[in-house]
Amino acid sequence: MATIKDIAAYTGVSCTTVSNVIHGRSTRVSPETENKINEAIKTLGYIPNMSARALVSSSSKVIALINHIVTDKELNFMDDPFQATFVGIIESVLREHGYYLMVRTVETSDELLAFLQTWNVDGLFITGMFRDNFFDALTTLDLPIIFIDSYVHHPNFCNVGLEDFKGSYQATQYLIKHGHKHIAFASPSIKDGGVLQERFLGYKAALTEGGIPFNKSIVFQYEMDLASCQELSNELIQYPEVTAIVTSADIMAAGIIRGLRANGIRVPEDISIIGFDDLNICQLITPTLTTIHQDMHLKGSVAVDFMVQKLEGKTLSQTEIVLPIHLVERNSVRTL
Repeated sequence: MATIKDIAAYTGVSCTTVSNVIHGRSTRVSPETENKINEAIKTLGYIPNMSARALVSSSSKVIALINHIVTDKELNFMDDPFQATFVGIIESVLREHGYYLMVRTVETSDELLAFLQTWNVDGLFITGMFRDNFFDALTTLDLPIIFIDSYVHHPNFCNVGLEDFKGSYQATQYLIKHGHKHIAFASPSIKDGGVLQERFLGYKAALTEGGIPFNKSIVFQYEMDLASCQELSNELIQYPEVTAIVTSADIMAAGIIRGLRANGIRVPEDISIIGFDDLNICQLITPTLTTIHQDMHLKGSVAVDFMVQKLEGKTLSQTEIVLPIHLVERNSVRTL
């Protein structure tokens, strides 16, 4: 592997001159010499030492995405297609801006501080944020921080969110318009002040508006893995009056459809179901899934734009953006 000394010997200039070009200090070098050095870099296949460049520039060009959603220890949050897709979008958009993405699950504030002492990152994306000790630790940091899908507000942090309440409201309203009156709700554990609570409240509001009494016994809180969805489905069939179910995620809806089928229950003939997110899986399962669409590419782009502006020291005209949703009709709902 070529070194700065190799490039200097090849071009007949000093190592200092080569270093100036590599580290972006080209104003100290003539255009002719700069071109000669850049050609040598290509010819010799020089690869810069990113750690050394970070020390020189005080920037690592690394942004960390911190997952603060604490789930079952045996579950991998990247098993969720939404998380995997969104992380891929963030990485792609960051790459266009010359940054690298690091992904880490961090449960406690002590783990966060230990992580930041070990790794020199330029900024943080945070998912699964609530107002707790972890949030208090974030307020002490001098880093650009962007929340994803959070209902915690702070003037120092940006947030990219979604019309979560409206999404579940529309899903429930859609089922009511199709003649359903006994409508269940399925979600992972619902915490105060979070995305899932907003989706749950949207479901309740639509029931109230439709004159349908809320029945807490048909609110199911399970994880989104196959085993949990099967268990949920086994419990759901104990309520034969239920004709439809609103879910907080497409992957959960898909797992429930599989679990119901194992119990001889057909979708939508016996029970209707609506998802949330509009992932590719919606069109891969049978029946194709009616769902609430969110634009994940736009969400990722907005989050990265916030981050880059913060890194460049720009004054932001706004620090919170709530992105729209809409319902996509497919084949998992029938009219009664």
